[in-house]
Amino acid sequence: MALLDLAMQGFAIFGFVLFVVLWLMHFMSIVYVRLHLNKKTTDKQPYSKLAGVSLLKPLKGVDPNLINNLETFFELDYPKYEILLCVQDHDDPAIDVCKKLLGKYPNVDARLFIGGKKVGINPKINNLMPGYEGAKYDLVWICDSGIRVRSDTLTDMANQMTEKVGLVHGLPYVADRQGFAATLEQVYFGTSHPRSYISANVTGIKCVTGMSCLMRKDILDQAGGLIAFAQYIAEDYFMAKAIADRGWRFSMATQVALQNSGSYSIAQFQSRMIRWAKLRINMLPATVIEPISECFVASLIIGWAAHYVFRWDIMVFFMCHCLAWFISDYIQLRGVQVLFSPSFHHLHWGSMESMTIQIFLSALWDPTISWRTGRYRLRCGGTAEEILDV
Repeated sequence: MALLDLAMQGFAIFGFVLFVVLWLMHFMSIVYVRLHLNKKTTDKQPYSKLAGVSLLKPLKGVDPNLINNLETFFELDYPKYEILLCVQDHDDPAIDVCKKLLGKYPNVDARLFIGGKKVGINPKINNLMPGYEGAKYDLVWICDSGIRVRSDTLTDMANQMTEKVGLVHGLPYVADRQGFAATLEQVYFGTSHPRSYISANVTGIKCVTGMSCLMRKDILDQAGGLIAFAQYIAEDYFMAKAIADRGWRFSMATQVALQNSGSYSIAQFQSRMIRWAKLRINMLPATVIEPISECFVASLIIGWAAHYVFRWDIMVFFMCHCLAWFISDYIQLRGVQVLFSPSFHHLHWGSMESMTIQIFLSALWDPTISWRTGRYRLRCGGTAEEILDV
């Protein structure tokens, strides 16, 4: 009995520590969003003196929003940049979209690279290699095909690239689109994801997604160039790690990395979340405890601790804690996107939180992932091998 009492006391202490940590994360994220995001920054260097940028754009396939997303990059207000459009397959319909934009904007410095270069198992790196090797500027901006930008997005990112900064990244978010799945993604990228993403970066943990990253090319070259990261599926994590290991700082843009894919569904959202969870577990095994940071599981643990110490009713505490979490997420979401209609927020929020355990268990069940047109078996440490059909 003494051992059981000791274990229960320890678990109660753990519950209270979890409460403090999670609400500190909420607080840091909300404050950062309110103070930093969507703010007009003062130019840190004259417009004409901004460094040249080589934009690397990996493309595969066409969705209804692709041409509109790509066109926003041709309309950037920036003094010196080039667009390097990279397409792997010669029969990819994205080639026609690229040629149409190249013809429409003849005065924009843009080139199309077709065929890629096989240097490893990562299809994105293979696709980008010819563009990377042909890049002529000191800064490279790797930006996914589903991202759309404002005319001043690159200026904002370049202004964050100060003397000691080696990488500038954008907080992932989602553009307004129609349907339940679209709003579900918007709620996730406006609540759960930035809470972890921002609090990690504020506390010095290098947390970066590769949707939109501006990097110093010479640092990547010191690490071996893009080819050095071709053995990993999560190339963005290891590129960021290589830059941090060389003593460079990171900075977050004031504008979000706005995802605007024209193809989306609940199944696609779950598949992406499962793939990301698998990658995190294989790169950082400690992330197996990740579910305790989610609302429903955390509320149960903290509620039990409150019941054990204060004899409070578990279910009453659970409901109150979930309500407080919901309000906190709503405040944060309004900070990420100022113009947001909250009419369906509670339904989507509840659906998102309910999916977390299923997503995590699915990630543990199968160590293989499907990405683009390939299947890969993950190894501990982040490397992977392609599964070839015999």
